[in-house]
Amino acid sequence: MTASLTPRRELWLLLTLAGIQFTHILDFMIMMPLGPQFTELFGISNAEFGLLVSAYTLSAGVSGVVAATYVDKFSRKRLLLSMYALFGVATLACGLAPDYGWLMVARVAAGLFGGVLSALSQTIVADVIPFERRGRAMGVVMTSFSVSTVAGVPLGLFLAAHLSWHAPFFGIAALVGVLCFAAWQTLPNLDAHLHHPQRTSVWRSIGQVLAEPNHLKAFALSALMMFAGFTVIPYITIYLQSNSGMRPDQVPWVYLLGGVATLLSSRFFGRLTDRAGKVVVFQRLALAVAVPLMATTLSQGLPLAGLLAISTLFFTLMSGRMIPGMALVSSAVEPRLRGTFMTLNSAVQSAAMGLAAMVSGLIIGRDAQGQLTHYWVAGLLGVVASVASVWLAGHIRLHEANSPVRA
Repeated sequence: MTASLTPRRELWLLLTLAGIQFTHILDFMIMMPLGPQFTELFGISNAEFGLLVSAYTLSAGVSGVVAATYVDKFSRKRLLLSMYALFGVATLACGLAPDYGWLMVARVAAGLFGGVLSALSQTIVADVIPFERRGRAMGVVMTSFSVSTVAGVPLGLFLAAHLSWHAPFFGIAALVGVLCFAAWQTLPNLDAHLHHPQRTSVWRSIGQVLAEPNHLKAFALSALMMFAGFTVIPYITIYLQSNSGMRPDQVPWVYLLGGVATLLSSRFFGRLTDRAGKVVVFQRLALAVAVPLMATTLSQGLPLAGLLAISTLFFTLMSGRMIPGMALVSSAVEPRLRGTFMTLNSAVQSAAMGLAAMVSGLIIGRDAQGQLTHYWVAGLLGVVASVASVWLAGHIRLHEANSPVRA
């Protein structure tokens, strides 16, 4: 029998998932604006900093592949809480790291546990929310990106500037503890997939997911979405300070304004996705984002207002295209295979982010004055990936049904 959540419980579920996503995203994002501090403190190159960023995403990718073997064996709630608690411990270890080597180890551990969180959150949304309202629901959950940039990153930078770079990680770990307790209290019983009449073995489910061409197209779309952004994103702060002359105290404005803009626009993009169609909205946003993406890499010499305008538009469109994009990807699989599919998809996304950061780290250099060189080449690579995703999005078949939920 199909049982649905009340509007109030549905809202609490979405807000709880948004909170979990907030800490997970912030833990990853805080590394990038701290790039200038890490390169100076540890005496590392751009490529080594790119490896530090990639360590999280690549380990998250490996974790996602492994998680595909067990994600559908457990209650969504139990697995989410277990992974989230371990993620909090790993984040605490990042704050305690005394040097580059130990920080690398802690980042790998955080990626191993945190890499499963996004997949589980997206799977729960796809399991619970009907197809016709899924874009709006994804918009609610993905406001976590906006809030992390509006409040999380500027606050993290403030703590790093006035205390030390360790402080933001301590703060995130403490918040994880609070949200873990809240999730235990508010999440419903999410185990309908365990009672599905057509439920198959883990390895057979993986085989069925990988054997379906439509799933492979969805994985490729996810990879292109993430690759397009992360050829540029990890090095934005370094470029703005070394090439564009932005002062360290001005950097939080990049994330504050970008976050406010995405926070205000995410609900709009969610409603637009449900009204105009997932494919159409994604294609238009993926094309539009190419403009601020390239402009970000060619903004040297602009005044502060121009730099902030470009970065705000970049964050808005980059985040906006993810709403129809993830609603599209999560609808490319039938409900009984969704947990395995979304876990593998998370691994694909993490691997694509890590690969993009590593490739860009090898492309980007520094001149005698310490300014970045060839950053625009990395941006052009991201544009090519975004344009390719536009074509691919039109070739994915969507499943409109969602599985029952046990309240």
